[in-house]
Amino acid sequence: MSLQRALIKALVFAIFAGVVAVAADNEPSITQSDLITASQLNSQLPAVKAGKIALIHVGFHVMYQMGHIPGSQYVGAASYADGMAALKRLVSELPRGQEIVIYCGCCPWDNCPNIQPAFHALKEMGFTHLKALDIPERFGDDWTAKGYPVVKGG
Repeated sequence: MSLQRALIKALVFAIFAGVVAVAADNEPSITQSDLITASQLNSQLPAVKAGKIALIHVGFHVMYQMGHIPGSQYVGAASYADGMAALKRLVSELPRGQEIVIYCGCCPWDNCPNIQPAFHALKEMGFTHLKALDIPERFGDDWTAKGYPVVKGG
């Protein structure tokens, strides 16, 4: 691992040290049927480009800058109030039947502080065609290393 990558990884985990995202007891977990695989999403990127699918990055800005999926919109980390507010603003005028895919990719799925809050907020807002990108480990391993397209910067 390069020094730059090691430093970025350390920075990301340092950020997590100050983040506590706890779902309410009555909020169900995201189920397998709520997920979309990387290969499925990759095949649907033309629909993202055409505006038929809203693809939203709900993670940390440093991760978005390092590499994000083409056509994705950045709102901020959903585990923070400003990121959640930006997510709600972005989707506020969308029809509730709009297809939406959210993703983060900062860390292994079970530890992600951003996906669950974003998913539940969108469900509470009434969105019925909502998916979360299945990233079991991290974006670099589960998207980039598989050769799917990435845009840097932003």
